[in-house]
Amino acid sequence: MFTKHQLESAAQYIYQHMSATPQYSWPQINTKAGCTVVVKHENHTPIGAFKVRGGLTFMSWLRANHPDIQGIITATRGNHGQSQAFAATMAGIKPVIVVPHGNSQEKNNAMRAFGAELIEHGQDFNESLLEVNRLAKEKNLFVVPPFHEQIMLGVATYGLELMTAHPDLDRIYVPIGCGSGICGTITARNALNLKTKIIGVVSDQFPAAKKSFESRQIINTEVAYSFADGMAVRSPVPDAYSIYSKGAESIVEVSDDEIAEATRIYFSDTHNTTEGAGAAALAAVLKESNQLTNQKVGVILTGGNIDTNQFRDILDGKTPF
Repeated sequence: MFTKHQLESAAQYIYQHMSATPQYSWPQINTKAGCTVVVKHENHTPIGAFKVRGGLTFMSWLRANHPDIQGIITATRGNHGQSQAFAATMAGIKPVIVVPHGNSQEKNNAMRAFGAELIEHGQDFNESLLEVNRLAKEKNLFVVPPFHEQIMLGVATYGLELMTAHPDLDRIYVPIGCGSGICGTITARNALNLKTKIIGVVSDQFPAAKKSFESRQIINTEVAYSFADGMAVRSPVPDAYSIYSKGAESIVEVSDDEIAEATRIYFSDTHNTTEGAGAAALAAVLKESNQLTNQKVGVILTGGNIDTNQFRDILDGKTPF
């Protein structure tokens, strides 16, 4: 966990490469939710997602502590890979990114545009992650894990921005993939000495974090599908779990249908596009709206990198599959 001073220092480094993102309260969303909702727009970053913050702080740490590293390798479904490619290329480090077969072509194209060598392997993120370790030895590359304290440090700066602007939030809803988002939000809440409750959000197809949180032991789940690929994680990251298992208030499941509806609401009410994980927090607020009367809640719109075909289906009233 980091102090307020450490978070502020990380933010100042990040602001050399991007601006702080806005947080807005949209009246039509407030009406639908029956409470005041403040949306943290992490879709307004250089890669269209919050992950860029952690990529920047991680790469700064890597350059300072491992100056001889020439290349990195990591597994991703998209935004983590874009973040690492963006930051590594700027630092003069070669990024190699492993994605599962059938991954979003638009995210793949973005990673290549940011300088990544892209390798497709496995059915899902967990199988891609196994391939990373093999290739790292073969190619002499530094492994960037899906969760690392220096990644969390950067990600925590969005929580710092949001809770500095709105210290009176009763709750903040955060989607959970590998955990940097929720752990960073908990870190910022604690550093600011606030009592805001942090609520995790998972896909009902990938409920490992929720099952683990409620059973107080790590539980893995089976291969599944959700168009909210940022939450498509079957195995909780132990280091992340150790933080959110203690610092979160609860974890909510949402379905792909609920996420698709939240995506439509974001577009119709704010004209922002959102990827699946990006809309999940709002989906959870709408699901729990009967508990939120007279409250002020934050939601993290974690990213807007949705494929064109998926977005077209959603605007047609369908749920991508």
